[in-house]
Amino acid sequence: MMNRQLSDLGTPPIIGYLLLLLVFIGLSAYLFYKITFAHYAYIFIALFFTSKLSDVRRSDFLKNCFGNERYRKVRVLENLIIILPFVLFLIYKQLFYSTAILIIMTVLIALLSFKTTYSITIPTPFYKKPFEFTVGFRNTFFLFFIAYGLTIVSVMVDNFNFGVFSLMLVFLTILCCYLKPENEYFVWSYSFTPVTFLIEKIKTALLFSSYLCLPALFILSLFYFEHIVVLLIFTLLGYLYLLMIILAKYAAYPNEMGLAQAVIIGLTVTFPPMLIVVIPFFANQSISKLKAFLR
Repeated sequence: MMNRQLSDLGTPPIIGYLLLLLVFIGLSAYLFYKITFAHYAYIFIALFFTSKLSDVRRSDFLKNCFGNERYRKVRVLENLIIILPFVLFLIYKQLFYSTAILIIMTVLIALLSFKTTYSITIPTPFYKKPFEFTVGFRNTFFLFFIAYGLTIVSVMVDNFNFGVFSLMLVFLTILCCYLKPENEYFVWSYSFTPVTFLIEKIKTALLFSSYLCLPALFILSLFYFEHIVVLLIFTLLGYLYLLMIILAKYAAYPNEMGLAQAVIIGLTVTFPPMLIVVIPFFANQSISKLKAFLR
């Protein structure tokens, strides 16, 4: 499937995989450079990706296809494939204990099945501006509590960098709300021009993301007031990445963001000054795409 997607984009698969590998290495190196306890965050990120494969409905489907014995082999194998880049980078960093923990937990997760989405109704402050935040918050609300918990831990262990990571985790979770495009009807129903529509989307995103990052920002500002300028810079950077993701989403609309957008976003995360070029680039593409749905 990935080979076909790359070919449809006019990119030879080998080139696409090399670009993804370079982005992965760049982001990993940046994480370990910035965060003291990066290996814990690294394990959490790897397990987050593998846990999505343990959904009950998906597991039942695989059991029907392969049978119980082959099912376990398939699940272990696909989980190990997912974490392979993480394992190799941890070995490169000579973090063998963390590597062993990651492999063991990955195998255990492969043998479990659980719901990755729940149908419970969680009240949110975002009901007046539906779609991204209403849906996204209800699917990822637990990640915000993890991020706030990490903020408290950073204060307890007196590690400012870890606190910055928790703040950026809030923004990362918010960015995930914009990965899935809404039904065309939810765009068509707006009586806006493409430019006005994007401005309204951006205003909503900035307001609601401020609600969600405020607890972490307040705690860090209270205990690390001498680093308030650094906190404001990272907050501004989070807003800029949010702006980029919104424009990238509608640059691919009504389809989901493809590999081309993913590579550009990954390179921009590695080298933030690229935002100066990438944001106008995605803005022009998104306006062009939205003209088919808005007057």
